[in-house]
Amino acid sequence: MKNRFLPCALGLGLSLGAHAADFTLSSSDIADGKPMSSQQVFQGFGCAGANTSPELSWNSPPAGTRSLAISVYDPDAPTGSGWWHWTVINLPATTRQLPSGAGDSRGALLPAGAIQTRTDYGQPGFGGACPPAGDKPHRYQFTVWALKVDKLPLDAQASGAMVGYMLNANSLAKATLTATYGR
Repeated sequence: MKNRFLPCALGLGLSLGAHAADFTLSSSDIADGKPMSSQQVFQGFGCAGANTSPELSWNSPPAGTRSLAISVYDPDAPTGSGWWHWTVINLPATTRQLPSGAGDSRGALLPAGAIQTRTDYGQPGFGGACPPAGDKPHRYQFTVWALKVDKLPLDAQASGAMVGYMLNANSLAKATLTATYGR
């Protein structure tokens, strides 16, 4: 009797897995595994870049996606807890692209209702790469999150850790592109 349900359960798992595999993130400004340009480098802390968020595009979020979020995280920062460079929450589920510069602190290029939360630089908006001079190149994980809720109950002052907790607690799927930068 139990074996009769196993093929059905396996088929459902394969179906969901195949759809999740279609959820991908790409960019015309950055490439997976490749160094970022000075456009995505922070202006300050000893770095001299344009501090411009890259264009990001994605497709095929899973069924049941009610909202989306973006995070940019550096797991190599010498802090013991990484570094949050950008978090955008409450993007409409129909959003499929953010243009270059959408992470401007004013958020003028973001869809209505989207909220940029506080980065580890201390303010909302995109904060570009700025690893310590002489450190090995750091990895910058750009992730789009498909969420099972319409909105996360956070405001612009939420910390990266709190946003990360809420993203993981409400995630249906995620797609990541990892760029690098060293100086």
